[in-house]
Amino acid sequence: MSCPVAIALQYLLNALQLGSVYALIALGYSMVYGILTMINFAHGDIFMVGAYLAMWATLFLLGLPLNLPIIFIFLGSLLFTMTLTAALGVSIERLAYRPLRQAPKVSAVITALGVGLFLENFTLATIGPEPRQVPAIIPVQQYSWGGVAFTNVQLLILVVSLILMVLLDTLVRRTLTGMAMRAISYNRVIVPLMGVSVDRIISLTFAIGSAIAGAGGLLYGLAYPVLDPYMGIRIGWWAFIAAVVGGIGNIRGAVLGGYVLGTVEIFTPVLLASSTYRDSVAFSMLLILLIFKPTGLLGRPTVEKV
Repeated sequence: MSCPVAIALQYLLNALQLGSVYALIALGYSMVYGILTMINFAHGDIFMVGAYLAMWATLFLLGLPLNLPIIFIFLGSLLFTMTLTAALGVSIERLAYRPLRQAPKVSAVITALGVGLFLENFTLATIGPEPRQVPAIIPVQQYSWGGVAFTNVQLLILVVSLILMVLLDTLVRRTLTGMAMRAISYNRVIVPLMGVSVDRIISLTFAIGSAIAGAGGLLYGLAYPVLDPYMGIRIGWWAFIAAVVGGIGNIRGAVLGGYVLGTVEIFTPVLLASSTYRDSVAFSMLLILLIFKPTGLLGRPTVEKV
């Protein structure tokens, strides 16, 4: 394998790793928008809280005098993080968004921004501004194949992300709960007449989206171990762009958009010889896409009968 090809594959692997995290966060944006047609701008900060929860869970499990196997420590941290972030998402929906369900959309948007600011400043006040680090759960082992170097942590991130995406897609497309989600997205007024609890399905949607964002926080902490209270702002915005690029409200579109944005972020410094243009390239791509395909790559136009 020639050197340029090996280098390109190396960057592509890095793009897949970062894109997996963006895709997991973008799924939460798409799920909430698909059901409530609102943007949960606090979702990036739920991801940040998930990263800190993963750090605490890992520290606790590693400190136990039981010599737990690595897989138990990882799965325990993952379960703890996803459970608490799911509870956080449900609490935010119940306390902040549900009372505004009949209010103008701008009220929900302002509330979402306020919830995000609250999470950031609460974390800053309780933990402090010092960067933290997720302990290394898995001893890093490096491999090489065809001139491409990769680690077991990268493989873990890709595999766990793929499993979560497949499980979510199966839930939405092949279960009664997923059918209820899609029905609410199509016509929220008619669904209660069929015996479906709209409030329960909406709370479940927030729980699933927040849990997946929490899993993304753990995986991000393993790959990029520096955590701070404002890390959710930029990553949340990039994940939101990913959701819009893929077609917000579309599960598979959010995954596609996450990998597209991961590729943009990794390859832009390579092609333009500077990392300062990453945000400009991402937003320019978004603007161009919205001009020619306003619904995103996999989104479909909504037909409203009058």
